[in-house]
Amino acid sequence: MTDSTATVRPAARADLTAVAGIYRHYVLHSVATFDEVPRTLGEWELRHDELAARGLPFLVAEEAGQVLGFAYAGPWRPKPAYRHTVEDTVYLDPRATGRGLGGALLGGLIEGCERAGARRMIAVVAIPGDDDSGTGTDASGAASLALHRRFGFADAGRLTAVGYKHGRWIDTLLLERALTAKETGAR
Repeated sequence: MTDSTATVRPAARADLTAVAGIYRHYVLHSVATFDEVPRTLGEWELRHDELAARGLPFLVAEEAGQVLGFAYAGPWRPKPAYRHTVEDTVYLDPRATGRGLGGALLGGLIEGCERAGARRMIAVVAIPGDDDSGTGTDASGAASLALHRRFGFADAGRLTAVGYKHGRWIDTLLLERALTAKETGAR
């Protein structure tokens, strides 16, 4: 269900303070990101500018002047042969989950990456490893998996115990999706 009062639009530099605040929550309180120190506003400005220079989308979901979430696509890997493959990033203000904003952001991101000429999109979803307490995927990981699978991402592999955060080993699931009409057979 998409919340009809929120809009998805390109991020402006003025949005980056809110973006930093949303991301800070996930850095400090989850394993959704492997960052352990929140990014500074300057780092967000640099990320925003780098993606704009590459023609890649950086979006926000906004309602009544408040940023409720953000999404962007960046290069999957730095080596030149990967230049047509992007990795998506989607985060919501924890108070704005369950409103369809993640889907609105990811849908907009996919469209923007197709227009930019990207061929494949990769999603990396963090989940507790097998040697963890047995709690399984945390709430943000479960939501991310469901979101990506709803948009046609297929499982591509699992990397075991590749991150250590908040006192536990974390696995990542890799998912992938074709972006171009040529690959998907669409349009």
